[in-house]
Amino acid sequence: MRKRIFLSPPHLGGEEIKEVQKAIQSNWIAPAGPATALFEKKITEYNQTDYCVAVNSGTAAIHLALIVLGVEKGDEVICPTFTFAGSCNPILYQGAVPVFVDAEKESWCLDPQLLEEAIEDRIRLGKKPRAIIVVHLFGMPACMNEIRNVAKKYTIPVVEDAAEALGSVYEGQHAGTLGDIGIYSFNGNKIITTSGGGALVSCNKDWIERARYLSGQARSAVPYYHHETTGYNYQLSNISASIGIGQFSVLNERLKQKRKIFETYQSELKTHGFLFQEENSNTFSNRWITSILMPVKSKNGLNEKIRLALEGQNIESRPLWKPMHLQPAFNQYPSYLSGAAEHLFINGLCLPSGTSLSEEDQEIIIKKLIETAGYTA
Repeated sequence: MRKRIFLSPPHLGGEEIKEVQKAIQSNWIAPAGPATALFEKKITEYNQTDYCVAVNSGTAAIHLALIVLGVEKGDEVICPTFTFAGSCNPILYQGAVPVFVDAEKESWCLDPQLLEEAIEDRIRLGKKPRAIIVVHLFGMPACMNEIRNVAKKYTIPVVEDAAEALGSVYEGQHAGTLGDIGIYSFNGNKIITTSGGGALVSCNKDWIERARYLSGQARSAVPYYHHETTGYNYQLSNISASIGIGQFSVLNERLKQKRKIFETYQSELKTHGFLFQEENSNTFSNRWITSILMPVKSKNGLNEKIRLALEGQNIESRPLWKPMHLQPAFNQYPSYLSGAAEHLFINGLCLPSGTSLSEEDQEIIIKKLIETAGYTA
């Protein structure tokens, strides 16, 4: 059996060891520390944003974002149905209610037209949403101009889930800096990693400082342990942050590699009818994971047939996100649907896109995929 090809494994560049050694030699084996502060600085400098707090996951970052925006029990928060559960679980942590909105067909992200319809309907029911969560899916920026216009019209703050989109750009501005608060994930499968980790960014200093305070168990600045509110153990460790510092040195290289992987898949598969997320003139995707839709005329279940054929060669692939409104944990909540997310789930597949993927292995994947689909290479 060949060595397993994973979907999006970590890829270290060499500088991480040096940075971890610095942290160990300085004895900063603890939450927070100088490496954490430097990692936050690198995030703000890269994204040209004002303030940042690093935390231990993207989910924690979303949770803190909702808290600082004042989301409380019984409030409603709009969230895409076509996303990972980490985008909407924090809504439930606050005792709030997720309101799911379908995807639009080009970017696969939140549909601005359905968003406005959902807001108007919730207001009609006396339940104006407290926040909107927007997800840049697989690194593709959402339709932020339209979404921001809707949010501004109804004075609802936007939490920008850029967990998958570090390095992506919309109209010259980095994903994560287009809403009121942005979040990133540095999980092991992301474009750069801290093993597990995340961050919040914003131009609002008070929100970021509040999130920092809450992430450290809400300990007050006095010599003894004093707590005036409930806090969370969400700090990023100094060791994890040191890995992130090393990873930043290869981020631009990783962006080029991700996009080259996507371009190879697209050039060889598009002629066989496979469909891709398409950039338009104002977007630049980091192409975190190359995801495809089956040819229009293909039979139902082709994506699963291909997945099993790849798995038979010890190659990991994965269906696109199962919509939240179809999940037992979330199917009781309000949803505004067009059928787009279900179509993407039924017909889509994520392909191996790790930046350590060799050209030879990618060619094996492509040939197996075409063969299984019933085409000749």
